[in-house]
Amino acid sequence: MSNLKNDLPSHSDASCLFEGMTSINAIIHAIESGTNDRQILRIFFDRDKTTSKSRELAFLRKESEKLGFHIEFTNSTVIDKITTGTTHGGIVAECTKRAYPVLDATFVRQDGFYVFLDGIEDPYNFGYVLRSLYAAGVDGVVLSERNWMSAAGTVARASAGTSELLSVCIADPASVPSVFRQCGYKILAAGIRNSVSLYDADMHFPLLMIVGGEKRGISAKLLSQADEIVRIDYGRVFRGSLSAASAATVLAFEALRKNRNT
Repeated sequence: MSNLKNDLPSHSDASCLFEGMTSINAIIHAIESGTNDRQILRIFFDRDKTTSKSRELAFLRKESEKLGFHIEFTNSTVIDKITTGTTHGGIVAECTKRAYPVLDATFVRQDGFYVFLDGIEDPYNFGYVLRSLYAAGVDGVVLSERNWMSAAGTVARASAGTSELLSVCIADPASVPSVFRQCGYKILAAGIRNSVSLYDADMHFPLLMIVGGEKRGISAKLLSQADEIVRIDYGRVFRGSLSAASAATVLAFEALRKNRNT
């Protein structure tokens, strides 16, 4: 057992601490599938849970032999000190940071479905968006350089681990449409003015969908480069707007529906 008194990560470093088995399982799967280059350095395991979490412990011991991390047995006081959430179950992973490639044509698969997210203001909403996009079968996500992946542990928890399983790259927003257009993609952007209903829009793959945050939205320059502006029709008169997470979910699953037989 290591002496942890002077060797604890800070709970403020949300980029390297992943709380709970859902997030840890996602990291292990991502490592083994080559989705990203993050590595697990060590697992903090509450020794009082070695019986109730014996299955998880056995799994982590097996994975530690393959992936080269070690398990630190500690107590709930230490776990609570380094974590921010309450659903860790006494198991926390300290990891390396993940490198995010810069967008180019090698990131884009043929006949795929990608989403460019820009301007989401909250890491939890950001995580919820990624969870929905993963469930809808999105092949990859493009982010501006200013994004919430610096809080990767928080995002992983909110996304139920899917942030680690998605292919993610970063890009200067102005360059995104040209890269995808060179790859033969249709480009749609979520918006209201000069828009068509998502039910009438051609959303067949290959497709890039641009979704902005509810506060700042999508820049006029990006909107001008879209092939079409797509709106979400409401069931009643509603002067507000959906959250970015809700809008991205609706749009992604409509695209999935329209491509279900292709």
